[in-house]
Order: sequence, then C-alpha cells, then structure tokens
Amino acid sequence: MKHLTHTSRRTLLALIGASLASAPLLNSPRAAALCAAVGLDDPAKKEIAMQLVSSAENSSLDWKAQYKYIEDIGDGRGYTAGIIGFCSGTGDMLDLVELYADRRPGNVLAPYLPALRRVNGTDSHDGLDPNFPRDWRRAAQDQAFRQAQNDERDRVYFNPAVRQGKSDGLRVLGQFAYYDAIVMHGDGDDPTSFRNIRRRALNRARPPAQGGDEVTYLDAFLDARVWAMKQEEAHSDTSRVDTAQRVFLRKGNLDLDPPLDWKVYGDSYHIG
Repeated sequence: MKHLTHTSRRTLLALIGASLASAPLLNSPRAAALCAAVGLDDPAKKEIAMQLVSSAENSSLDWKAQYKYIEDIGDGRGYTAGIIGFCSGTGDMLDLVELYADRRPGNVLAPYLPALRRVNGTDSHDGLDPNFPRDWRRAAQDQAFRQAQNDERDRVYFNPAVRQGKSDGLRVLGQFAYYDAIVMHGDGDDPTSFRNIRRRALNRARPPAQGGDEVTYLDAFLDARVWAMKQEEAHSDTSRVDTAQRVFLRKGNLDLDPPLDWKVYGDSYHIG
C-alpha cells in the first residue's frame, strides 16, 4: 500500500504544511472562494469519501466495520489493518499504536511496540504472530483506539490531501482523487508516491489554481495514477480509478453529489 517510512513521514508532512501555508494561492481571492466552497472535509462529503475508499479497500460501504479488520494481503507490507489500511511494514501502523499507547497506557497492543519497530520497512511478522491479529480486534472494541485510527487517518492522509487539493483549486472529486492516491501510495520519494503522481500530472496539464481546466488536469492525474498502480502487481487492477473516479469525472460530477454509482473489482456500489 504505502511506501513512506516511519521516520520520514512526520518530517514530510511538516514540509507539506509549511509549503502550503506559504503558497501565494492561499492569500488570493480565488483561495478565499475555494475555502468557502464545500470541500471533501464537509462532513457529508467526508462520509462519501470513506465509503468510496472502503469499497476499494474492503469491498464494503460500511467503513466503520473496518476498525477491527486485519490481514496480510501479500503485498510485501506485512499486516494491513483498520479503516485506512495501516501497514506494519510502512510505519503508519507503528504511528497509530504509539498514539494509542500514549492515550491508553497499558493497552492490549502496547506490548507489540518493540516488534512493530523492528519489522517497520519489511513484510516480517516477527514478534507479532500468533496473537497480534486477535489483539488488534480486541483493541478495536475500545473507542479510544477507534478515535486514534480516525485521528491518524486525518493527520497522515485526509488532511494533507484536502489541503493540497484546495491549493490546486480542485473541487470535491479532485480532492478525493488525491486522498485515494495518498491512501494507496503514500507521499514519500518513491516514483509511485502521491507527490510523484502529481508531478507527472503537472507535466501534462495545469490545475485550476494555475489557470488550467479542471477536467483536463484530473484526467492527467488519473492517467498518472493508473501508471503508478500498474508498476506493482498488487495494485495492477485499476478499477478503483477506471470504473469509479473516472465515472464521476465523465459525468461532470466534480462535487461528488449523490446519487453515485460505481464499480470496484467488478462489484457495484450505490450511494443514494
């Protein structure tokens, strides 16, 4: 899923926040209009975003049922778990469990912190098996752990995606396209990371904040996203772009207004 390591994620997010805060767009009349418009951070739109991601990550619209989800999907990132696919091999699961331990000392997952630090960056289960999946599901019964998942999702993925999307002048669909890309690819230096997907798109089209056409730019971004997905066998099925996000783009539904109909991996979904 993601490529960003535990040690670099916090630094990169700080740099992203600083660069967005200093961008000229944020002080422009256009920026004020964008901030005033309904974005993906609107509660109703955020709920749609979570359902869309869950349809791809968990084959279900019931994203709140995924706090307890955990398995090794064989993508080289160890265990994948929770509402956004936190991975034991990419550092975001470690960040999450550390946050949970800060908020709930002595919780059922705290004893696994040394093992999570050792396996970070690998697909190893060393020190996690056989009981880590069972204890993850136990922890998911705790509201403090569910809230920690929500907060890490927002800090690492959702908020940076929405900020960058608004900075680029994108409406709800574009902000979601950014969010879904960061969820799958992370935002590190890997060639298939979100930041490099965006760079590939910028080489072909300008976003609205730079005077470009939004549909043209989103087409370029989704093309770059499909390219990134095809670089890795575990992500080679591109239907979460082809028969989901592009469907909304073709219909001109740039604000993700219901009703929404799409397919992922051949399964059909509907939001009324």
